[in-house]
Amino acid sequence: MSWIPFKIGQPKKQVVSKTDERDFEREYEKLQKLEDQTKKLHKDMKKSTEADLAMSKAAVKISADLLSNPLCEQDQAFLESMTALDTAMKRMDSFNLEKVNQIQKTVIDPLKKYSGIFPSLNMAVKRREQALQDYKRLQAKVEKYEDKEKTGPVMVKLHQAREELRPVREDFEAKNKQLLDEMPKFYHSRIDYFQPSFEALIRAQVVYFTEMYNIFSDLTEQIDQAGLTDEQREKETEAKLNELRALSIVADD
Repeated sequence: MSWIPFKIGQPKKQVVSKTDERDFEREYEKLQKLEDQTKKLHKDMKKSTEADLAMSKAAVKISADLLSNPLCEQDQAFLESMTALDTAMKRMDSFNLEKVNQIQKTVIDPLKKYSGIFPSLNMAVKRREQALQDYKRLQAKVEKYEDKEKTGPVMVKLHQAREELRPVREDFEAKNKQLLDEMPKFYHSRIDYFQPSFEALIRAQVVYFTEMYNIFSDLTEQIDQAGLTDEQREKETEAKLNELRALSIVADD
C-alpha cells in the first residue's frame, strides 16, 4: 500500500488542521505496516508448509529406497527394520498432510482474505486525497476572488466559487471523518481476527509433534536392538568402516 499525495498550489487557509493530518498519517502508517506484515506472514507460512510437505515426502522416498535395497533380501533383521522405518515415515507423512491442511484452512486462508481488504482501504485513502486536492483547489479559487476588488462581476464569481466549494468541502470532511473513525477500529480488530488462527496453529503443531513422539517411540522400540547408545553405535560403525578400509581393493596406492 502506498500513498503519494498530489502536489498543487496551496490555499492561504489551512483546510485541514495539523492535528487531523497528523492523526491521519499516524493511523495510515500503522495500517501500511500491518499490510506489509500480513503479506510477509502469509508468504512465510506458505513456504513453511511447502517445506514441511517436501520434508515428509523426501523421508518417505528415502525409506522406500532403503526398503528396496538388496540387503533386505539377504538379511531378515534389516528387512524388518526398514519395514518399520517405512511404516513410520508413511504415518509421519499422513499426519504432516493433516497438519498442513489444517494450517491452510485456519491460518493461511484467513491471512489471504485479510490481505484482500487492504486494496479497498487504499482506494478509500486515494479518494480522500483526491477530495482534499479538489477542496484546496476550490478554496484557492475562492481566496483569489476574495482578494480582488469587490466589483459586481467579481462578487458573482465569488458567490459561484463558494457554492462550488461547499459540496466539495463537505465531501472531503465526510471522507476524512470516516477514515479517522474507522482506521483505528480496523487496526485494533486485527487481534480478534488473528487470535483464533494463531491458536489453531499452536494446536495443529501440538497434535502433530505429539503424534511424531508416539511414532518414533514405537519405531525406536522396534529397531533398537541390544539397546546400544549413540556413542556405542558410532564406535561400532567406525570399526566396521576400518575393516572395509583394510581391504586391498580400497587401499591407497
